[in-house]
Amino acid sequence: MRIVCIGGGPAGLYFALLMKSRHPQHRITVVERNRPYDTFGWGVVFSDATMQSMRQWDPKTAASIEDAFNHWDDIELVFKGRKIRTTGHGFVGIGRKKMLNILQDRCVELGVELVFDREVESDEEFTDADLIISSDGVNSRMRAKYSEFYKPDMIIRPNRYVWLGTDKGFDAFTFDFRKTEHGWFQAHIYRFDATTSTFIVETTEDVFKAHGLDAMDQDQSIAFCEKLFAETLDGHRLITNARHMRGSAWLNFGRLVCEKWSHFNGRSHVVLMGDSAHTAHFAIGSGTKLAIDDAIELTRQFDIAGHEASNIPAVLAAYEEVRRVDVARIQNAARNAMEWFEVVGTRYADTLEPEQFMYSMLTRSQRISHENLRLRDKTWLEGYERWFAERSGVISAPNGVVPPPMFTPFRVRNLALRNRIIVSPMAMYSAVDGVPNDFHLVHLGARAMGGAALIFPEMTCVSPDARITPGCLGLWNDEQAQAWKRVVDFVHQATPARIGIQLGHAGRKGATRVAWEGIDQPLDEGAWPLISASAIPYLENSDCPRAMTREDMDRVIADFVAAAKRAAALGFDILELHAAHGYLLSSFLSPLTNLRDDEYGGDHEGRARFPLEVFRAIRAAWPEDRPTSVRLSTHDWCEGGNTPEDAAIFAAMFKEAGADLIDCSSGQVVKDDKPVYGRLYQTPFSDKIRNEIRVPTIAVGAISEADHANSIIAAGRADLCAIARPHLADPSFVLHEAAKIGFADQTWPKQYLSARTQYENNLARAAAEADKSR
Repeated sequence: MRIVCIGGGPAGLYFALLMKSRHPQHRITVVERNRPYDTFGWGVVFSDATMQSMRQWDPKTAASIEDAFNHWDDIELVFKGRKIRTTGHGFVGIGRKKMLNILQDRCVELGVELVFDREVESDEEFTDADLIISSDGVNSRMRAKYSEFYKPDMIIRPNRYVWLGTDKGFDAFTFDFRKTEHGWFQAHIYRFDATTSTFIVETTEDVFKAHGLDAMDQDQSIAFCEKLFAETLDGHRLITNARHMRGSAWLNFGRLVCEKWSHFNGRSHVVLMGDSAHTAHFAIGSGTKLAIDDAIELTRQFDIAGHEASNIPAVLAAYEEVRRVDVARIQNAARNAMEWFEVVGTRYADTLEPEQFMYSMLTRSQRISHENLRLRDKTWLEGYERWFAERSGVISAPNGVVPPPMFTPFRVRNLALRNRIIVSPMAMYSAVDGVPNDFHLVHLGARAMGGAALIFPEMTCVSPDARITPGCLGLWNDEQAQAWKRVVDFVHQATPARIGIQLGHAGRKGATRVAWEGIDQPLDEGAWPLISASAIPYLENSDCPRAMTREDMDRVIADFVAAAKRAAALGFDILELHAAHGYLLSSFLSPLTNLRDDEYGGDHEGRARFPLEVFRAIRAAWPEDRPTSVRLSTHDWCEGGNTPEDAAIFAAMFKEAGADLIDCSSGQVVKDDKPVYGRLYQTPFSDKIRNEIRVPTIAVGAISEADHANSIIAAGRADLCAIARPHLADPSFVLHEAAKIGFADQTWPKQYLSARTQYENNLARAAAEADKSR
């Protein structure tokens, strides 16, 4: 094949040498606009895992890189006058110039043609090419030329950063945070050769401008940074290799995603690779890794299909299918890390103590979990667990056992919870006329004995017309209250768990069939009139609700208050107001469902007016010593709907009105929403509200094991974790997760103690067998 790589960065060079080493008959040219020693940036960093992959694909190149790189295991935080260090992280740093020179030398050795100092204007300059690799970076001309086919999506992020170097050597990947009169700066620092370290300084746009950095030239910016980080630099200087750039050389990061990565121009297949196809923020050092992995995967697909031009279409299709998955995973992690640094000043730096700030920083991408930290640095993590437990009020036991974060106690008003796990409200649709029955006693009772600190029945409706389905629970009459007393008394008398009640009104999502007969589908008979913020049906075939009048509002408030008083008399420990998922109160909060032109519509204050009237009324009726929470849809996942920023505004309103907790769910406001699912995908919304609004939160969504919960709680991304489906599959989820992570101080019901030893022994045997098979 005739192959041309436009752009001589890591992607183009590495792909060229891999293909040439496997099939010397290929005629391969790499064309680079710069001279061999011209490059922006200082050092690049990637993980031990990437090095292992390079050893497998081209041992000679890997050996040359290993001879030149700087390896370190430690991460050090400099923050609020403290230095905290942890080990076991495994990074490789190498000068970008040195790495490119190694790849260039290997290409020449194998017979790849290298052309420098040539600006490629168009792919039409290579009409003889079968395959053109567009590895010409984030500002790719090839991608721009065929943008209608690649469909790039570039988002310019708000933070400013400047990529500098220093002649001081650092023996750890160092993060240095400094506060000025205008806000926070952070430096990302790592050594990449014997005498030089990369020194990236980052801050927000507001802080950047407040210091006048937008008006400074490069020398003035460098002088500013040297003064700001003088303590860490310890007399060493900062230097730049971006003299070719005008102005101060401060940049904004661009996050790039492309819908397609390849295009046939009529003669040649043009495929994007590296930063031309996707970018990942330097906060997790993944750009070079992605470029190398792209080159490896495209080569691997040719190895599988055969190195003939006729196989190019199939190879490119397979390459893109495989790489999209890993790239999306890395980009998601990089996005999480990037966003952490973008909000670090407003969300974490001023409020978190250095110990928790360090934990939050280490887990910022959500790729590194609690148990992963234990594998990396057990000593540090156990010290942090002790610190966290002490601040949760735990006095260390004589045997030295320290509870993991999810098993620390939590207190709000007079409600004392023995751990941080909640059985989330889950609709069972098994009531008759709103009355809880034996199913609910067994269902809720089993989970109360299963180790969770707090259990919630499903949303309990405040009137017959507040139900979602005929099978929904209610608390609007004495018969229901009497049946509820049996459940509440069992939980209090037979288990150490507490029990809450979630009061709600279905609004326009009411009068539907139970889930297993057609979720959200309207009843064939027996339907009741629906009310909502506006007269908009949920589905096209749903009954249309009536826009609420003032009379309707007064009646609904009275219904909520009556239910709250009944719940208080029954002894429920906490009351939650359901204002999420498109139900009645949620329909007022979202602009997608609230089209009112009166005082109950319009801006945030107007849309929140009626939900706040309901909340204030039930808060006044609820005992002062018992807490209240509010469940919000913190993201509508639909264009024109509420975003996390809107949710934070509403959370602040409910906090001011007396809410003790915000339960951070999302979606289900409209049927055509498009949530971006994934592990812990809703936790960032809880993180935002907890740490910006300064109100305790409950995290929900795809939290399925102790490792998840421990990571969330330890980082301060939530105070409690509400877990749903895992509790349906396993009523004793909390007991079993405690056993899996070896936490022996979790109490089991005395009636089940004989099973505990066998369960723990079975886990130990399974672990031993797994070790033998490795």
